[in-house]
Amino acid sequence: MLLSMTGHGAGSAVGDRLRASAEIRSVNNRFLKIAVRCSDGFGLLDTRIEDHLRGRLKRGTVTVNVRIVRKWSEADIQVNEPLLAGYLQLVRRVGGLGDSAPVDVSALLELPGVLADPSREEADLDAIWPTVLESLDQAVESLEGMRQREGRAMADDLLANLAAIDSELEAIVRRSPLVVESYQTRLTERLQKLLAQHDVQVNATDLIREVGIFADRCDIAEETVRLRSHLTQFRAVIGEAESNGRKLDFITQEMFRETNTIGSKANDSEIAHHVVGVKTTIERIREMVQNIE
Repeated sequence: MLLSMTGHGAGSAVGDRLRASAEIRSVNNRFLKIAVRCSDGFGLLDTRIEDHLRGRLKRGTVTVNVRIVRKWSEADIQVNEPLLAGYLQLVRRVGGLGDSAPVDVSALLELPGVLADPSREEADLDAIWPTVLESLDQAVESLEGMRQREGRAMADDLLANLAAIDSELEAIVRRSPLVVESYQTRLTERLQKLLAQHDVQVNATDLIREVGIFADRCDIAEETVRLRSHLTQFRAVIGEAESNGRKLDFITQEMFRETNTIGSKANDSEIAHHVVGVKTTIERIREMVQNIE
């Protein structure tokens, strides 16, 4: 099954006093390049997230955004009661207040160290990780679903292009034997016209030898057989269970090379026309293959 390297996925999960959401975007790249960005205070998770994704993805430029929100309740707010009592005694002593005199408690609570801010506490990454991982895996599954859908569409398009090459190749194979016959006819006519002017006869053996040299020089049988073989291999890779864009890219290069050789050897305008059609189709295939994992 072919997989596109372009896609997008998102996921979210809720844990104990924690909510995590992940978003993944992927575009084509010959290699695997991952960039991770976590919410402030959770940057130490970046490496762990990247390592996990490297086990799930093979190629592409992947951008990952993970947002982590911690939820707090009143029970999480801790009061440093000894420090608060010390502040209270200091206020009474400095202000000359009795023990029963009213004091602005809200002002005391704002003094440094009285209230512990849970948002400033260092996160327990091991406790957070399962929730982050759940959101991340959801995003990866969503991404893979999109890449599979695009991969199926690309496979259909590639097969249609291969069929177009088949059609052009059949026309080339049908035309190939006629090239030598046409050359022999043209050569004979030119020689007869030229020699008649000088009353000279040409040896049939020499004519046959010349035609044989031409036939050998423009023989494209091996190239057409190899091109057919590459088309068969390409279809086989499309049908494999695992996506293999690099292999398809290699086969595409070989197809282009054989087509170039056919064009340079054939020495025929009609075959040249079909070669242009094949090369144009291979270029379309090459562009699509660059986006296959």
